[in-house]
Amino acid sequence: MDVNDIQEEIISEFSLLDSDMEMTVFYIMELGQKLPVMNDALKTEENVVKGCQSKVWLTANLDDDKINFSADSNTAITKGLVSLLIRIFNGQSPEAILNANLYFMQKIGMERFIGTQRSNGFAAMIKQMKLYALAFKTKLEVKS
Repeated sequence: MDVNDIQEEIISEFSLLDSDMEMTVFYIMELGQKLPVMNDALKTEENVVKGCQSKVWLTANLDDDKINFSADSNTAITKGLVSLLIRIFNGQSPEAILNANLYFMQKIGMERFIGTQRSNGFAAMIKQMKLYALAFKTKLEVKS
């Protein structure tokens, strides 16, 4: 599935919650619980996403020209938010991540339930993921 297919799937899932703020927040936290466990050795200061109010650790690796991310957070809601991004970006090429237009946030009305601080942190997570994609794209270009 490409980035837009996954975003459409997320929009569809959130539409079932019928804009119920409490259920939406609970669902996001539930998504975070399903995030694969991150190795504690990766929870270092250098893997902390700068600009997040909560602690968010994010790493990436390149397998067969596709990027796979690993993340964790010390808060349930933030862990859920990063899990949405991982769902969209995992297994995508660096090019697809760099060219991605993320629109699902507006479609699900995310700004209504995460507030300004978390919105800034969410933008920082996206930026960090795109920086990883840029680094891997450059690495692939140098290799070829």
